Amino acid sequence: MGYWGAGNDAANLELAREADRLGYSVAWVAEAYGSDAPSVLAWVAAQTERIDVGSAILQIPARRPTMAAMTAATLDTLSGGRFRLGLGVSGPQVSEGWYGVKFDKPLARTREYVDIVRSALRRERVDYQGKHFVQPLPDGPGKALKLTVHPVREHIPIYLASIGPKNLELTGEIADGWLAIFYSPEHGRESLELIAKGRAKSGKTLEGFDVVPTTPLVVEDDWRVAADTARPYAALYVGGMGSREQNFYNNLACRMGYEAEATECQDRYLAKDYAGAAAAVPLGFIDSTSLLGPKERIAEKMRALAESGVTTLTVSPILQDLERSKAALRVAVDALDLAGVGS
Repeated sequence: MGYWGAGNDAANLELAREADRLGYSVAWVAEAYGSDAPSVLAWVAAQTERIDVGSAILQIPARRPTMAAMTAATLDTLSGGRFRLGLGVSGPQVSEGWYGVKFDKPLARTREYVDIVRSALRRERVDYQGKHFVQPLPDGPGKALKLTVHPVREHIPIYLASIGPKNLELTGEIADGWLAIFYSPEHGRESLELIAKGRAKSGKTLEGFDVVPTTPLVVEDDWRVAADTARPYAALYVGGMGSREQNFYNNLACRMGYEAEATECQDRYLAKDYAGAAAAVPLGFIDSTSLLGPKERIAEKMRALAESGVTTLTVSPILQDLERSKAALRVAVDALDLAGVGS
């Protein structure tokens, strides 16, 4: 669901309710430097009945790991056991510019962060002496404390949002699921091999691991027209997220074989030529990472996604009004039934 506070608050809530009525598994809520995810998750959970609510993501630099555990336990309790905890390091501009936290050694920080969150959610006394997190502080009045809230479930699933090769391997090693973006069946195998490598380090396989890409969804008779709706979304990430020197989404597009187009998109976006940046996003990139066209074409893509290893498919009816978005959610349910790959 889109960011709250951008004028689409009521539409997001109505979409969550529609998804709940249609039998969707989970509604994910984003967080950047506007609306915070936990407030929105509580709001949605209070006004839905069956659908899970998940953070995609809680930003690691925004809160201490014990606060993330408190939030997870509270939301799981308030929702009756419907919370999924998605975490991510964000990017250097947001981490350092908004939160004032140095974007340094993100893999090691993530590992320690997840260690502490899991310990707290097991209701152990948190006594952690890491390189990045030390609790309690030494030589002071602090003492190791135990979470007082009892989550509904013994195990709240933890997901990591990751893109780079080393981060993907870490995700497989320490998380229960992967929150992917710009995932394509054609290029997904490489990422899943890295996740499988990480799973092997912890003595596990991909069995039971949740692969969750967020996929733009635009229903149109002509899939090329649908692609134009998704262009600004792709351009924002490939062209505008991060800096020229460090943009994870641009790097991903380059690894997928679109280096020249990704460079042009970024050049135009950073020059504030947003229309030009959107036009520079290659059609193949949009099509391979989205659900575009009529129901039958969307069903075909769903089959390909499932065959490539996707286990939970997140659909995002981006940049459309409420009625078109609700209609798209209904079409996706019909397409899934037609594809015959899930429930």
